[in-house]
Amino acid sequence: MNKPIDFRRFSCRQCLEEADIGFDFTMAFQPLVRYSNRSVIGYEALVRGLENESAWSILQQVNASNRYRFDQLCRIKAIELAARLKLSGTLSINFLPNAVYRPELCIRTTFEAAELFGFPVENILFEFTENEELISASHVKTVVESYQKMGFQTAIDDFGAGYSGLKLLADFQTDIVKFDMALVRNIDRDVARQKIIRHCVSLCVDLGTTPLAEGIETQAEAEMLASLGVDLMQGYLFARPGFEHLPSCSFE
Repeated sequence: MNKPIDFRRFSCRQCLEEADIGFDFTMAFQPLVRYSNRSVIGYEALVRGLENESAWSILQQVNASNRYRFDQLCRIKAIELAARLKLSGTLSINFLPNAVYRPELCIRTTFEAAELFGFPVENILFEFTENEELISASHVKTVVESYQKMGFQTAIDDFGAGYSGLKLLADFQTDIVKFDMALVRNIDRDVARQKIIRHCVSLCVDLGTTPLAEGIETQAEAEMLASLGVDLMQGYLFARPGFEHLPSCSFE
């Protein structure tokens, strides 16, 4: 599956110029589940090395000179693999807000990849992590709102673990807010975390955004989160990321 991407198929000029980022990578996929009816609603595409090396081993090679092209390549590779694997439902793709200089131009590659590989644009969810120190919150707001107007879904990833989650939610609302695993770990035995998640869920509902808990590893964590109003979940309890394939999902 690791055929090199031919950037000549895409029109974004910066993608065509010096497209070689100096390393190659691929994707693994992890299910996003709706716990109430034990269904898979989609998959998140996660960066991996060609021999299934960790995302960290790839991301540490990203720098100011190749950040834009890496971000664009992530989109293309995720869409191409998802189409090849016949992924139905949502395809969640992480993007780097600091790599998007103008949303209306930088999105061309995504549209063209979706058309080329026959993947529905409306099934794409773009998520950004609040762990990345953002150059400008107003820039992120512009990017997210632009993507939403174009028909994409959006999400804040790792909510509660980064720089400015609450401020971002005050400035704009994504379709989904993904609670970081640090907030949900052992939540069934941690009253403080239960109270935090309960209020975060209430906040999401008031703002019209959907909460999703990630990093779930035990049935007890899942049951507690469900009782607190979290229906969308992700984690090893259901499936580990599948290297270049869509893993089957386990429900108890």
